Amino acid sequence: MGDKKSMNKRIAIVTGANGGLGETMCKGLHDQGRLVIAACYDQEEESARQWHNDMKAQDYEFELVFVDIANFDSCTAMHEQVRREFGQVSILVNNAGITRDSAFKKMPKDNWDAVLTTNLDGIFNMTRPVFESMCESGWGRIVNISSLNGEKGQFGQANYSAAKSGIYGLTKTLAQESARKGVTVNSISPGYIATSMVMAIKEEIRNQIIAGIPVGRLGDPEEVARVVTFLTDDMSGFITGEDIAINGGQYMS
Repeated sequence: MGDKKSMNKRIAIVTGANGGLGETMCKGLHDQGRLVIAACYDQEEESARQWHNDMKAQDYEFELVFVDIANFDSCTAMHEQVRREFGQVSILVNNAGITRDSAFKKMPKDNWDAVLTTNLDGIFNMTRPVFESMCESGWGRIVNISSLNGEKGQFGQANYSAAKSGIYGLTKTLAQESARKGVTVNSISPGYIATSMVMAIKEEIRNQIIAGIPVGRLGDPEEVARVVTFLTDDMSGFITGEDIAINGGQYMS
């Protein structure tokens, strides 16, 4: 572990690392020269290890850790492990999230709780253990991944939209609390991006979605990752408390 510390790279944690967007974010941060800690759901260890091996085969050396972002103790333990083995966390990308869609009048309380606990509480759980140390060290970058549907709402996603909308208030508040400490906090709101999940939608429905996007196509995961690397760059310290929408003009606030 000493060799990794001696490289003196800024350490970046990405949650939901083995998802479509997470993988591309990890690659972008790796190419930026960061030591990337790929945080994957602790209930999907087998598939995450296979993904990790696939990344190694592509010459992407990520450090793999496991966490349940819905559990504060799990997040705290993971951060302690990272700090012990690799050093101070300087970059945090809160990317992991889930959906449990249904019309609100039919939505079970369990589905509301699961999405709010993961998608909003999860950002608190991941950020709280590193926020103070970032402020004390005088440098940090936090990027919270929200959503187009957090901006405009979406039929059947009352839970998801509420959680993603709540990210904006948290982001702006943390940005104010850390502005004089060299720590920036921003959010990104992707629209429909060509991840494996979106590409699995029936072509007819996917074409209907694309028809509603003014630029006439889905977004590329690399376009989202590029904004992550931009916001976490050493030269981006004057941008904080902002949300950047990446939706092809589908919603203009």
